[in-house]
Amino acid sequence: MQINHWLFFALGSAFFAALTAIFGKLGVTGINSNLATFIRVIIILFMTAAIITFKNEWQPINKISGLSLGMLILSAIATGLSWLCYYRALQLAPASRVAPIDKLSVALVILFAVIFLGEKLTWKIMVGGFLIVSGAVLLAV
Repeated sequence: MQINHWLFFALGSAFFAALTAIFGKLGVTGINSNLATFIRVIIILFMTAAIITFKNEWQPINKISGLSLGMLILSAIATGLSWLCYYRALQLAPASRVAPIDKLSVALVILFAVIFLGEKLTWKIMVGGFLIVSGAVLLAV
């Protein structure tokens, strides 16, 4: 059986995102959510730098195309804003209600991928997106 590497990493992402919600909910207790996000970013910075160093994957910034660099900057801004909102939401509501709403991002990714990336919208993707939205709404109310 062929192993789909993307699936392995996607499942890892889901697993660690679930832990993020639980640890984040516990971590924002008694601390400003913006400061909590800052601490998280610093840890991620050092952890990622260590991985890049260990794997010898550093490369000069000037070798990265302007488009790639620009998109990475926009992605970082979006990620930062997402994390700030997420941690604040975790302070205000139970993780079991915040996380499903956060996962509405899946439906938005489907929509944005069709509009901006020209990805094909199949019936499976439409039904799956609908179920994700339905489930998120059901769990959040």
